[in-house]
Amino acid sequence: MAKIAKETIFLMSSEDTGYFYTLRRNKKKNKGEAKLSLMKYDPVAGKKVLFEQKTKLVPTKKKYVRGE
Repeated sequence: MAKIAKETIFLMSSEDTGYFYTLRRNKKKNKGEAKLSLMKYDPVAGKKVLFEQKTKLVPTKKKYVRGE
């Protein structure tokens, strides 16, 4: 039995807190679709924010300060 080709995608917070979610998606089934973006809870920011799909993890350049 063949294995299903899956890719790991990272959902990065739009608040630049450095928090991320990971998902595994079927490559063949989701070929050519738009990038995924979801509203999810960011515990560093303490609120729901938009998480956008990235292919690789990118380190944050600045330290997130809560309440600014």
